[in-house]
Amino acid sequence: MTIHQLIYMSEPFGFDDGILNGILSISRRNNPRDGVTGALIVRRDIYLQLLEGPEAAVEAAFGRISGDDRHLAVHRLCSGAVAARLFPDWAMRDDPARSWLWSEAQVGAGAVQAASATEVRGVFERVARETV
Repeated sequence: MTIHQLIYMSEPFGFDDGILNGILSISRRNNPRDGVTGALIVRRDIYLQLLEGPEAAVEAAFGRISGDDRHLAVHRLCSGAVAARLFPDWAMRDDPARSWLWSEAQVGAGAVQAASATEVRGVFERVARETV
Protein backbone atom coordinates (compact mmCIF):
# COMPACT_ATOMS: atom_id res chain seq x y z
CA MET A 1 0.00 0.00 0.00
CA THR A 2 1.28 3.46 -0.89
CA ILE A 3 1.61 5.89 2.01
CA HIS A 4 0.67 9.48 1.26
CA GLN A 5 2.21 12.11 3.49
CA LEU A 6 1.08 15.73 3.76
CA ILE A 7 2.57 18.51 5.89
CA TYR A 8 0.79 21.80 6.40
CA MET A 9 0.99 24.81 8.67
CA SER A 10 -1.70 27.12 9.90
CA GLU A 11 -2.16 29.93 12.35
CA PRO A 12 -4.23 29.00 15.41
CA PHE A 13 -7.39 31.03 15.97
CA GLY A 14 -8.14 31.48 19.66
CA PHE A 15 -5.50 28.95 20.73
CA ASP A 16 -5.84 27.50 24.23
CA ASP A 17 -5.72 24.07 25.85
CA GLY A 18 -9.45 23.50 25.34
CA ILE A 19 -9.22 24.07 21.60
CA LEU A 20 -6.11 21.88 21.33
CA ASN A 21 -7.76 19.08 23.33
CA GLY A 22 -10.81 19.27 21.04
CA ILE A 23 -8.63 18.97 17.93
CA LEU A 24 -6.71 16.04 19.41
CA SER A 25 -9.87 14.27 20.56
CA ILE A 26 -11.45 14.46 17.11
CA SER A 27 -8.19 13.40 15.42
CA ARG A 28 -7.71 10.45 17.75
CA ARG A 29 -11.27 9.30 17.07
CA ASN A 30 -11.36 9.78 13.28
CA ASN A 31 -7.79 8.97 12.24
CA PRO A 32 -7.75 5.30 13.28
CA ARG A 33 -11.06 4.82 11.46
CA ASP A 34 -9.54 6.33 8.30
CA GLY A 35 -6.10 4.70 8.55
CA VAL A 36 -4.40 8.06 9.15
CA THR A 37 -1.51 8.65 11.55
CA GLY A 38 0.61 11.70 12.20
CA ALA A 39 1.87 14.39 14.50
CA LEU A 40 0.83 17.91 15.44
CA ILE A 41 3.36 20.43 16.67
CA VAL A 42 1.66 23.31 18.44
CA ARG A 43 2.49 26.71 19.75
CA ARG A 44 0.30 29.79 20.15
CA ASP A 45 1.53 31.10 16.78
CA ILE A 46 1.62 27.91 14.69
CA TYR A 47 0.11 24.51 14.01
CA LEU A 48 2.54 22.36 12.05
CA GLN A 49 1.04 18.99 11.22
CA LEU A 50 2.06 15.85 9.38
CA LEU A 51 -0.68 13.50 8.17
CA GLU A 52 0.07 10.10 6.63
CA GLY A 53 -1.97 7.23 5.29
CA PRO A 54 -4.11 6.43 2.24
CA GLU A 55 -4.08 9.41 -0.13
CA ALA A 56 -7.86 9.86 -0.23
CA ALA A 57 -8.12 9.79 3.58
CA VAL A 58 -5.20 12.19 4.09
CA GLU A 59 -6.56 14.63 1.50
CA ALA A 60 -10.05 14.41 3.03
CA ALA A 61 -8.63 15.18 6.48
CA PHE A 62 -6.71 18.13 5.05
CA GLY A 63 -9.89 19.36 3.38
CA ARG A 64 -11.72 19.30 6.72
CA ILE A 65 -8.83 21.10 8.41
CA SER A 66 -8.71 23.74 5.68
CA GLY A 67 -12.38 24.54 6.34
CA ASP A 68 -12.06 24.48 10.14
CA ASP A 69 -12.39 27.94 11.68
CA ARG A 70 -9.82 27.05 14.36
CA HIS A 71 -7.18 27.32 11.61
CA LEU A 72 -6.25 30.54 9.82
CA ALA A 73 -3.95 30.84 6.80
CA VAL A 74 -3.68 27.11 6.07
CA HIS A 75 -0.69 26.38 3.81
CA ARG A 76 0.18 22.99 2.32
CA LEU A 77 3.95 22.79 2.65
CA CYS A 78 4.56 19.47 0.91
CA SER A 79 2.84 16.23 0.06
CA GLY A 80 3.56 13.02 -1.78
CA ALA A 81 4.23 9.31 -1.54
CA VAL A 82 6.65 8.01 1.08
CA ALA A 83 8.11 4.56 1.71
CA ALA A 84 7.05 4.32 5.36
CA ARG A 85 5.12 6.17 8.03
CA LEU A 86 7.01 8.33 10.51
CA PHE A 87 4.32 7.88 13.20
CA PRO A 88 2.82 4.42 12.62
CA ASP A 89 1.66 4.04 16.23
CA TRP A 90 0.18 7.53 16.71
CA ALA A 91 -3.40 8.37 15.72
CA MET A 92 -2.16 11.90 16.42
CA ARG A 93 0.98 12.64 18.35
CA ASP A 94 0.96 16.09 19.88
CA ASP A 95 4.14 17.88 20.69
CA PRO A 96 4.75 21.36 22.01
CA ALA A 97 6.95 23.36 19.70
CA ARG A 98 10.50 23.00 20.91
CA SER A 99 13.13 25.69 21.19
CA TRP A 100 14.85 24.31 18.08
CA LEU A 101 11.77 25.04 15.96
CA TRP A 102 11.47 28.34 14.13
CA SER A 103 11.02 31.30 16.49
CA GLU A 104 7.77 33.28 16.53
CA ALA A 105 9.54 36.08 14.65
CA GLN A 106 10.74 33.61 12.00
CA VAL A 107 7.25 32.13 11.64
CA GLY A 108 5.81 35.63 11.29
CA ALA A 109 8.38 36.48 8.63
CA GLY A 110 7.43 33.43 6.51
CA ALA A 111 10.32 31.09 7.31
CA VAL A 112 8.12 28.00 7.42
CA GLN A 113 6.56 28.67 4.01
CA ALA A 114 10.06 29.36 2.62
CA ALA A 115 11.49 26.12 4.04
CA SER A 116 12.20 23.25 1.66
CA ALA A 117 10.23 20.02 1.85
CA THR A 118 13.38 18.37 3.22
CA GLU A 119 13.64 20.91 6.03
CA VAL A 120 9.97 20.57 6.95
CA ARG A 121 10.09 16.76 6.90
CA GLY A 122 13.27 16.98 8.99
CA VAL A 123 11.30 18.61 11.81
CA PHE A 124 8.98 15.60 11.97
CA GLU A 125 11.82 13.11 11.55
CA ARG A 126 13.41 14.65 14.64
CA VAL A 127 10.13 14.43 16.58
CA ALA A 128 9.73 10.79 15.47
CA ARG A 129 13.22 9.94 16.74
CA GLU A 130 12.42 11.56 20.09
CA THR A 131 9.28 9.45 20.56
CA VAL A 132 11.22 6.19 20.63
